[in-house]
Amino acid sequence: MTRMANTFAPTAIRTALGADLGGTKVAVGAVDEKQRVLDRWNEPTCDLDTATLLDLVESMLRTALERHPTAAAIGLGLPCAIDNDRGVALNAVNLPLVDVPIRDLLAERLGVPVLLDNDANLAALAEHRFGAACGTRDAVVLTVGTGVGGGVVMDGEVFRASGTAPEIGHIVIDADGPPCQGTCPNNGCVEALASGTALGREGRAAAETNPNSALGKALAEGMDIDGRVVTKAALDGDSVAEDVVALIGKRLGVAVASLANIFAPDIFVVGGGVAAAGELLFAPIRSELHRRALPPQNMTPVVGAWLGPDAGMIGAAAMALEAPRR
Repeated sequence: MTRMANTFAPTAIRTALGADLGGTKVAVGAVDEKQRVLDRWNEPTCDLDTATLLDLVESMLRTALERHPTAAAIGLGLPCAIDNDRGVALNAVNLPLVDVPIRDLLAERLGVPVLLDNDANLAALAEHRFGAACGTRDAVVLTVGTGVGGGVVMDGEVFRASGTAPEIGHIVIDADGPPCQGTCPNNGCVEALASGTALGREGRAAAETNPNSALGKALAEGMDIDGRVVTKAALDGDSVAEDVVALIGKRLGVAVASLANIFAPDIFVVGGGVAAAGELLFAPIRSELHRRALPPQNMTPVVGAWLGPDAGMIGAAAMALEAPRR
């Protein structure tokens, strides 16, 4: 098990455990009320069956409880729809969780209250409580990676839609666009056109038509042109890669304009791997938002996320810390 040394000595303030289950890893952390990550563990989840995955999560949480026995509760973030009343993980695309009563299973094994939520909701909670949206009332948090996810905070509380996060990635921005990813039956979703997957696809097309660009040379050398490669080339000043990132930002901006008209948030926070492009991505988002949304929503700030890959884990712990107070 990969563990980072604790940064802070144990204190008397309240602590909770947060676990963020993803398609490639489980991240578990002990977090206090000041958003300090006291301990952190990571383990891969690739190719695990349901029983093995549950055993792994239990083992990691048990280790965390041994080091932090006063933890108030455990928060668990899952990339799937959740039946909150029964504490059941209904269906995860990238994990072997189908109708699994994971809340009660882990609570019984560990003897500590367990709370569940969708991972995008928890990332939004974390950014609102401790990150880029701290101090606002209403916020929309986008996570742009392999797909496009997001969560909405309204009046300081996470908006939950039938046990999951709002499906921001499946807003249609081109009715005649390409088929969406995974099991989505639609065409032209923002996930199909503006995700990290789309960034890589557009980058490969640009590399083929611009062989003298940095992307073109990378392709000629046999490099796989994915979103990370395009982002790095753009940040290094390759104009072709910059144009590809701007295209993705423009498409995201179309979706953000609709979200602004619907939710009228105080702020938009953009995280995930694609957000590493920074202003090369954010500037075209703002431009489309300004052009397309109704005033004054068209002037809503668009900023980068602060908490990075820890957002889901911190949000899970924040949920656990806040629950006894409700």
